[in-house]
Amino acid sequence: MSDLVFIAFDSEQKAEEVRDRILGMQREYLIDIGDAVIAVRDDKGRIKLNQLMNTTAAGAASGALWGALIGLLFMMPLAGAAVGAAGGALGGAVTDIGINDEDMKRQANEALKPGMAGLFLLIRKMTTDKVLEDLKGVGGTVIRTSFDHALEDKLRASLDAPAPAAPAPTETPSA
Repeated sequence: MSDLVFIAFDSEQKAEEVRDRILGMQREYLIDIGDAVIAVRDDKGRIKLNQLMNTTAAGAASGALWGALIGLLFMMPLAGAAVGAAGGALGGAVTDIGINDEDMKRQANEALKPGMAGLFLLIRKMTTDKVLEDLKGVGGTVIRTSFDHALEDKLRASLDAPAPAAPAPTETPSA
């Protein structure tokens, strides 16, 4: 079962920084993310979603490839690629992978002030103690989670904790 987490940040840059950190933890197999989306509320109050994968572009590329291959059969590869790209882009635009876009926009609209950003995470599984240690001191406000109360409290405490101090540089003896 997956868990949904929504954390608000003061800026899009901070949300991007935390998402990059979490994706780094995924490369280390500490966390398995199903989706990681940044929602940004602009000065006019509109919500923009910054998805990891652009399904419209992926659909267009896939459609163009298949359209060109089918077009080769009918000696019209360019027309086939154009029709395939259009169809793939349309299919990609209506495809919603991961967290429901409308739900994210609704939650972001309720929680974020203009200029703020929120990070939505769909977490499949994680090594809780190591992930929370890596997130210590990054800031942000937990808006909503599907964690149990104990784990949600640990996440809040980890985000609010002071960042770990960088190790002091060691002096090398001079010759």
